[in-house]
Amino acid sequence: MADRMLQFVRLSQHQPDKRAAATRRTDFGEIYQRFSAERASEQSSRCSQCGVPFCSIHCPLNNNIPDWLKLTAEGRLEEAYEIASATNTFPEICGRVCPQDRLCEGNCVIEKGFESVTIGAVEKYITDTAWEKGWVKPPSPVREVAHSVGIIGAGPAGLAAAERLRGRGWKVTVYDRYDRVGGLMIYGIPNFKLEKEVVLRRAEQFAAGGIEFVLNCQVGRDISMEELRAKHDAVLIATGVYKARDLGGPGAELAGIVPALDYLTASNRQNLGDAVPAYEDGTLNAAGKRVVVIGGGDTAMDCVRTAIRQGATSVTCLYRRDKANMPGSMREVSNAEEEGVRFAWLSAPEGFEGEGGKVSGVRAVKMHLGLPDATGRQQVEPIPGSAFSEPADLVIKALGFDPEDLPTMFNEPGLTVSRWGTLSIDRRSMMTKLDGVFAAGDIVRGASLVVWGIRDGRDVADQIESYVLAKASSPALAAE
Repeated sequence: MADRMLQFVRLSQHQPDKRAAATRRTDFGEIYQRFSAERASEQSSRCSQCGVPFCSIHCPLNNNIPDWLKLTAEGRLEEAYEIASATNTFPEICGRVCPQDRLCEGNCVIEKGFESVTIGAVEKYITDTAWEKGWVKPPSPVREVAHSVGIIGAGPAGLAAAERLRGRGWKVTVYDRYDRVGGLMIYGIPNFKLEKEVVLRRAEQFAAGGIEFVLNCQVGRDISMEELRAKHDAVLIATGVYKARDLGGPGAELAGIVPALDYLTASNRQNLGDAVPAYEDGTLNAAGKRVVVIGGGDTAMDCVRTAIRQGATSVTCLYRRDKANMPGSMREVSNAEEEGVRFAWLSAPEGFEGEGGKVSGVRAVKMHLGLPDATGRQQVEPIPGSAFSEPADLVIKALGFDPEDLPTMFNEPGLTVSRWGTLSIDRRSMMTKLDGVFAAGDIVRGASLVVWGIRDGRDVADQIESYVLAKASSPALAAE
């Protein structure tokens, strides 16, 4: 038990122990050990309880972090969970996959000289304990209401909206084109960061709370937007973004060059026990291969670390900027380095080499950082005469994701898109150009973090409720 807070002056920061790199690179289990009750209490007591908590300000969900840190330090875990779950639909997931080093922990005011509070690890400890103790309950409304919402997409934004509206008594139906609930949380994030049972138990709980899931259902093919709008009082589009950004150049058509999401989905399905022909025949399997991953974000880190676990003979990450400019979490980069990934910094691909129609290498050029552009970020420029070849049997393109053409997919020309292909909405109401059709998450903001998806899903649930209640109370609006 902590006698008082502000213990950072005598207690050092301590992250949960990691399994040894030599061990963890042989399996897909989560790499971080769990805090003991004593260690969680100690680390929570390091919080300074500052009057303006920058950790909360820089959390997309504005979680009441100092409050649940104090309760954890005092051993009041059930209350800590109630506070954590009041603002976050999936605290057990955010505690695992959020880039805390860029968000809450990176903005902790005791960072300099003392290191930040281990917020993510404590959040994970609180919610894992809550699941074990049975404190986590299905969304159970006090009373049922006569309103219905159809949600397209069972990812973070769609599920967050579903849970919020179901808790208020709405009839909620979630439609998803895949066969499991979770979106990229189930198929895009590897087990060593987020074990799938953590996602699946939430899906089971939501189903137990009355949320209906219609899986293997493609809007525009199995059901139309017109049918959804007729069936529900409101419709939410929360499909996320799945279209891989491509990289052209000579040799781009060679076999053995694959998109990151295809590769990660095959690995996750195989770990879930599914039959995956492309994994079995080696197309999406790194075993025994020289692997090159192109990109520097969290998806690239997921790919390089997955390849290590699949038994690749070598894994190299090509990134056109330096380590300090990596868009992904520095914690993930460090984990990858420990596990044996080689980083080729300031290296940009120009094309691909091949033999017999199959890739054998990546042609790249060395880069240097130039002057900042209008955004303040340094531009990258090639160094003349610095071309080189990186041998590869499997090349994985982890260049980010763009939106799919939803107006065409859904056969609904009334949906309008921005110049980036994301759905256009009224920023205040979060409604698209179609009356009663809302949109939230990555399909609006572009590829982003799970925590931003949760924030958008919770926000749009409030807007949907306001719209439907206003329409029900106004004969003129209801008649439109």
